[in-house]
Amino acid sequence: MHGHHRIDWEDLRFVLAVAEANSLAAAARALGVNHTTVLRRVGAFESKLGVRLFDRLPSGYTLTTGGEELLAVARQMAETVTELERRLTGQDLRLEGSLRITTTDTLMASVLPSVLTAFQRRHPGVLLEVNTSNALANLSHRDADVAIRPAVDPPETLVGRRIATVAFAVYAARSYLEERDLDPSDVTFANERWIGPGDALSSSSVGRWMRTRQPGPLVLRCDSLVSAREAAVTGTGLAALPCYLGDRTPGLVRIGPPVAEMATALWLLTHEDLRRTARVSAFTEFTGPLLAKYRPLFDASAPS
Repeated sequence: MHGHHRIDWEDLRFVLAVAEANSLAAAARALGVNHTTVLRRVGAFESKLGVRLFDRLPSGYTLTTGGEELLAVARQMAETVTELERRLTGQDLRLEGSLRITTTDTLMASVLPSVLTAFQRRHPGVLLEVNTSNALANLSHRDADVAIRPAVDPPETLVGRRIATVAFAVYAARSYLEERDLDPSDVTFANERWIGPGDALSSSSVGRWMRTRQPGPLVLRCDSLVSAREAAVTGTGLAALPCYLGDRTPGLVRIGPPVAEMATALWLLTHEDLRRTARVSAFTEFTGPLLAKYRPLFDASAPS
């Protein structure tokens, strides 16, 4: 093989295809071209190198010894190129390992499980570890890889996207209204029993609203809005809840329109250093659009 014969990678692809398929027609189908193109490219490649790569037999194209040697190297090259492409895009072909997600119990009690299931079906090798807490986990210390949570404004160290506005409203059980012989439109907050947020939720938008409004006597405090929802369903009292939770809870009725002062935003966040790792980018690219489909539920524009 003379030094000045440069191997054309495109020609080599044709040679590889014929070797894999043992026939021109099958190689042409695999490459999406007609078989005369394959014949021409393989012929040109052989004459350029001055080597016969295939024996043309009635049973098909079989590799010569020279062809076998060339092919072994070509296959390694093909693998190297594929690996290089994969690395450049930052995507492992098989995404594996664990991905830690921090979120709120209200999201896990409503829309998030179906989103996580869809991701898991797409990437079965990824173990999702979900941590529900009302505090934003420290993503810079790798307590979590991704955060999905409502926040008024997320920490500057985190990057991501704002998915939707999150509306909050006041809810009561039908049984509560019946017991007091009220229509939802008759309810005046000051006269009702209330379920309030505990200390863990004091800095949340519900906690702040309850403090400034002091709408009525508290009969119960909960450190979780899911717990507050459960209590509200039994008729304990009124509760302020995110609409994505309250609107989908059988037995609860929304009292009045969403309360503007409680509105927050839903964010999908990760740390700057993690955003390009394959698992994280695959997760955020996949779940972002899925979560956005629930926008009418998050911002309460869907009929309740």
